[in-house]
Amino acid sequence: MNALVKADKQASRHPLAVQTGVEEKQYLTFMLGGEMFSISILCIKEIIWYANLTEVPMMPACIRGVINLRGAVVPVMDLSNRFGKPSTPVVKSTCIVIIEVETQNEGEHQNMGVVVDSVQAVLEIPTSEIEPAPSFGTKIRSDFIEGIAKVNGKFVILLNVNRVLSTEEISQMGQAASSSELSAV
Repeated sequence: MNALVKADKQASRHPLAVQTGVEEKQYLTFMLGGEMFSISILCIKEIIWYANLTEVPMMPACIRGVINLRGAVVPVMDLSNRFGKPSTPVVKSTCIVIIEVETQNEGEHQNMGVVVDSVQAVLEIPTSEIEPAPSFGTKIRSDFIEGIAKVNGKFVILLNVNRVLSTEEISQMGQAASSSELSAV
């Protein structure tokens, strides 16, 4: 899990790359439902194996539960469910990636875990190799996508962490779930 891979080595050898100072960003890549996604490593705190999850009643369907991370309660989101797909099955390679996200209160941050099928590698991707998110044709909301990069002949979807893990949107989902459960009683 500790590999750092240079994406598109030819771009870094390009003569204009030296002159223009091509900026590269590092992304953690992971698999989710057979597709490769990535998140900027700047917001990643750590990666842990999937274990000891406590379910919490009346939470949105995309929240699997919470974990105790060195004394702190950290909510864990099923990223596949958040994208409107079936929940991620727990297998030997399933991990929880702990991510620091911005909260509704400016300047405050919260740790949140996301369940992924498996972690792949840390890639250095030149910003010139990142295309904007398409406005249609994707299987997830376009505002969840920061961009798309082509790495070694395959597309990698770069996620916008603050949109995908928006604490405001998730709390609204929880309130909607709670009110629909109460009205059913």
